[in-house]
Amino acid sequence: MDSNSVLAFFKEITRIPRESGHEGPITAYLQQFAAERKLLCKTDPTGNVVIIKEASTGKENVPALVLQAHQDMVCEKNEGFEFDFRKDPIPYEIEDGWMVSKNTTLGADDGIGIAACLALLDSNLPMGRLECLFTISEETGMDGAFALESGFITGKTLINLDSEDEGQIFVGCAGGLDTTATYTFETEPLRMGYKALKVSVCGGLGGHSGDEINKGRANALQQLVRFLYTELQYDFQLLSIGGGNKPNAICREASAIIAVPSDETQDMIEDAEAFSKILEAEFAKGDPGIHIVCEPSDRRGPAIAEGDAANIISTLLAVPHGVVKMSPDIEGLVQTSTNLAAVKADGDNSIKVITSQRSSVVSELHAIAEKVEAAFYLGGFDVEHFGEYPGWKPNLDSHILKVSVESYRKLFNTDPLVLAIHAGLECGLFLEKFPDLDMISFGPTLRGVHAPGEKLELASLDKFVALLNDIVVNFK
Repeated sequence: MDSNSVLAFFKEITRIPRESGHEGPITAYLQQFAAERKLLCKTDPTGNVVIIKEASTGKENVPALVLQAHQDMVCEKNEGFEFDFRKDPIPYEIEDGWMVSKNTTLGADDGIGIAACLALLDSNLPMGRLECLFTISEETGMDGAFALESGFITGKTLINLDSEDEGQIFVGCAGGLDTTATYTFETEPLRMGYKALKVSVCGGLGGHSGDEINKGRANALQQLVRFLYTELQYDFQLLSIGGGNKPNAICREASAIIAVPSDETQDMIEDAEAFSKILEAEFAKGDPGIHIVCEPSDRRGPAIAEGDAANIISTLLAVPHGVVKMSPDIEGLVQTSTNLAAVKADGDNSIKVITSQRSSVVSELHAIAEKVEAAFYLGGFDVEHFGEYPGWKPNLDSHILKVSVESYRKLFNTDPLVLAIHAGLECGLFLEKFPDLDMISFGPTLRGVHAPGEKLELASLDKFVALLNDIVVNFK
């Protein structure tokens, strides 16, 4: 196996639809891959797939290795870019040493993990029994990992291929849950002499709500309601509000339709321009493209009733977002955070707000979820928590960790960083179901995951492949 074979499989994968919850095409591709090579393939009722390659001659006594990646991807695109994730191939370019999709997510999270597994299964490397596990719906609740049943995998050592920084080996991750809130509102007619304006916060980087929650990036939804709150003193009507998409992505675009008296439209536009300058100054380093635009809209009524509109705006402003606490034990590691992810229409007269919370400390996870819940309750929202998944406690005495560190040192004449990650990995669930598993996670360098512009560093792919090859061939 080399990086060219991995990249070739990944390019095939970019042509296969695999949105979370709709993994049928990629599942079928994996099954066909196994059938064509006469490899044992099992698919459980949930859609998880395991492909098994028996040990090479002379390697029959080597313990089995489980390599794991998830089938689905986060499907995000830039506003106005015509693209259908259910059928269109991902548009990518090779530029300055990176593979990048500029207007959509690339899906290297975790398509590159899938591709590495397939390239190994397709190779003639001398290795012990290999079990490649491909789970479903990792990005929307780890449904596949939750549904794994005893006996589906037999190996006692697992390498998760869902990390995003070459040179780092992960041995722990945060747990998390999602909190949604729903608000039902009354409506009122559009007032006589009022004209509609669309207020949009756009140009944000967005990104992964675990890995990049501490990078100083703007939350477009939070900044939109911040602006609208300052304008509540004026007599505008709120017709609609929305933004964001996935619970594990930082909101990078949000908009509202408001209506103001015709003779005040220019004042509102000027207020937005002034606020845009404030955003540009505040996020000059962390998110330099963030800005706000206010322009005429053809939208007509009805509007959200005045009291309900004020309540929605005030509540969304009060809901916390960002880092809550840094780890006192591991420098630079976020311990607890919360993400104000999205607001969506949830019917004719209601909206749904999507948030997610993460922490490596269970009590803190529940505490921040309760704080988010309390803010919504004060605003009269109905609140629901769901999808809680466990963290993964580090085991620094891990055998596979020692093997991997020694391999990295041998190949690159330096030690990798051994870290925990604030993002959620399926490893915590695997450990609950298979308590004897010895696990690590590593991968090539990815940037901008969960947002358009996601990219894969090709030089890091070479090192990732070399490390994986060496571990698999020499594991014992």
